Amino acid sequence: MLNRLETARKLLDSRDQGHLLQEFESLDSQAAEQLLDQVESLHWDVIDQARDVISGVGEAAVDPDCLAPVEAHVPDTDSAGSLRSAGEEAIAAGQVAALTVAGGQGTRLGWNGPKGTYPATPVSGKPLFACFAEQLRAVRHRYGAGVPWYIITSPENDSSTRNFLLDNKCFGLDRDSIMLVQQGTMPSFDAETGHILLSGPGRIATSPDGHGGSLDALHRSGALSDMESRGTTIISYSQVDNPLAKIIDPVFIGLHVDEAHSSGEASSKMVLKTDPAERVGVFGLLEGRTCVIEYSDLPGTMASAVDADGRLRFHAANIAMHLFSLSFIQSIVGEGGKGLPWHRAVKEVPSWNPETRKLQKPSGPNAVKLERFIFDVLGCAKRSAILATERAEEFAPIKNAQGPDSQTTSFQIQSDLFAHWLEERGVVIPWTSEGHVDAAIEIAPGTAMSSGEIPSELLPSSIEPGSSMLL
Repeated sequence: MLNRLETARKLLDSRDQGHLLQEFESLDSQAAEQLLDQVESLHWDVIDQARDVISGVGEAAVDPDCLAPVEAHVPDTDSAGSLRSAGEEAIAAGQVAALTVAGGQGTRLGWNGPKGTYPATPVSGKPLFACFAEQLRAVRHRYGAGVPWYIITSPENDSSTRNFLLDNKCFGLDRDSIMLVQQGTMPSFDAETGHILLSGPGRIATSPDGHGGSLDALHRSGALSDMESRGTTIISYSQVDNPLAKIIDPVFIGLHVDEAHSSGEASSKMVLKTDPAERVGVFGLLEGRTCVIEYSDLPGTMASAVDADGRLRFHAANIAMHLFSLSFIQSIVGEGGKGLPWHRAVKEVPSWNPETRKLQKPSGPNAVKLERFIFDVLGCAKRSAILATERAEEFAPIKNAQGPDSQTTSFQIQSDLFAHWLEERGVVIPWTSEGHVDAAIEIAPGTAMSSGEIPSELLPSSIEPGSSMLL
């Protein structure tokens, strides 16, 4: 241990981080080993590169005056059919892999476990992971080709996620078609001094490196190489909190590979932003390249500006659903790639003071967290395609315990969607005066993934008010 300690001390002293070893002599052997492990595992090359960002001088804000709105592709019946055919061809050829970012815990939802284990459907209460696994099973049944599933976890939930999937027999998927990849972390820094914070005696305070860090995790873990060995050329990216996410969408994939609309490097889905105050990023054009502007970075006058048709100028809301070509991602995070930029977020982080030997709880934002954003990839693409989709059909996120984007609102959106499917097939539906179905309805992907696929023999003549129905 002595040699490790001396090496760590030299490393830290050269970066003005020697305080991390201030209590080393008072630690027991296990804690001392763990601290040295932490010091050695930190990505010091990345920390060195991000030094200016940590201090607040390395990240230039986007000039809103240089932004232009984007126009998304809205396929008509004919073009949708053509795109679907192209997408189905890619799926059947085994060229598509699914990537789900699921590193979060369900703490905000009052749930003790990974967010992907949270009950997410209005009748059966199946967990989010099951929603996506059933889609993948349905895709395999339809196209005769499996879709490998890569799940991004975190150090906090990796073990429990693995156990949950195994306990549920991977929801009918082959175990060798699923690969869990642990997301990276970065230390938290004192906002004034740039010193790395401690969360306790001999413990470095860390936080996840952002959803953009999932790409580095795929590279480090060998997952990108695994994709390549399977014949994957397209990665379908989504986040775990949206049970209506179409994680394998033939029309979307068809648009992505259509040379008339895209360079085939990165594509995204959008829904209309109807409220200027909605806390969602929007797509824009910056120097001819697609970008995403966070709601907090878009001035109020621009957020509320409308065009000649009365529609918000910056109306294309980002719902975190993207397609990336494998070779494109490899060029960014592989050898010789410059990676994604780091962003600085100033947050409140309790920290351990080695001198007072007490945990200090800040009265305001005191720490810098570094994170990468997945949508920064879009600016590297020559020409990004954006597909307009209906919010009511594909976006019912579960982020909060109550209010907007909660389990309650998600259940209603899902039930309303499936009610419309049934109504299209002639079923009499009880609607409320607010336009919602007065029933809980759930249609599993294995039963149907559109109204036209529902077997006629399963269709009731009507739905009773206040009832529940699972197909």
